[in-house]
Amino acid sequence: MYVIKVKGVAKIPDYVQLRDDKFTLLAYFRVDRPDKSLDKVGLGDKAAQIMDIIKDLPFGKILKLEL
Repeated sequence: MYVIKVKGVAKIPDYVQLRDDKFTLLAYFRVDRPDKSLDKVGLGDKAAQIMDIIKDLPFGKILKLEL
């Protein structure tokens, strides 16, 4: 799975994209509201771990997650 942090502009907030190995979009959520999106894809139990990684991830960088 891959994670991408996207910088918002003006009134558009910062977002995070989670993609599978074929780069299909699994989840797309605001950085400050990940709860429901992570639950929908079955990653609610790993939300804290994912958010710790996202917190330190620079905008625009693609990172492969090994969960």
